[in-house]
Amino acid sequence: MESMVKLSVAIITFNEQKNIDRCLKSVKEIADEIVVVDSFSTDKTEEICANYGVRFITHRFEGHVEQKNFAVSQCSNQWVLSLDADEALSEELTKSILEVITNPNADGYSFNRATHFCGQHIRHCGWSPDPSLRLWNKDKGKWAGNNPHDKYYMNEGATRKHVSGDLLHYSYYSIEEQIAQISKFSTIAARSKFKKGKKSNLLQITVYPTWRFIRDYFLKRGFLDGYYGFVICTNSAHEVFLKYAKLRDLWRNNGVTL
Repeated sequence: MESMVKLSVAIITFNEQKNIDRCLKSVKEIADEIVVVDSFSTDKTEEICANYGVRFITHRFEGHVEQKNFAVSQCSNQWVLSLDADEALSEELTKSILEVITNPNADGYSFNRATHFCGQHIRHCGWSPDPSLRLWNKDKGKWAGNNPHDKYYMNEGATRKHVSGDLLHYSYYSIEEQIAQISKFSTIAARSKFKKGKKSNLLQITVYPTWRFIRDYFLKRGFLDGYYGFVICTNSAHEVFLKYAKLRDLWRNNGVTL
């Protein structure tokens, strides 16, 4: 039986003064080390982090996958909990993580995310329960996927378990914030596909967004989340539209970046 392992918490930030205090407060009692990798914030993010004695590292942002892997590489402990600045541990999840690090019996652990949008807990729209692998032995996997939608992949043969408790995700405080993020993320996604030689056509530009709305609003029961459920599903469909439209423009402009 293993004894309690030391835990590093890895967080990437950029202008997160609105969120970072809540995130750090939720992990301070269970973390042996908190590593914050920041991409040159211009707000009070670093000042807030200093209140918690974190190891604050400034590093140029090259992509979500790259930045998160860099943050993990800076952690001195074998076990890492990776969080976004707009996330925080619930009390139940904190207890589950304490049980894990007291006696880990798998290589990685996942738990559900509970997302809040404009102050409302979203229970459908494809946003819930949203299981996410965030706690692991750092030698057993790495971040990968297509930016900006990163995902942690365990090595072949690595074991994983799911634990109880929610990771509280405070996504957007206003519709305007989501729209701004959609514009940014759709550009990143289009560039990522372009670099991989992926192309787009009018059929994809029209059909894929329509299907996304139908899937999220009807099949994934976004309508049960009321007004904000409709807003989320509409904006998610629009993000798909923008991604494929921008990808088509990249090719039409002979490879000139957006």
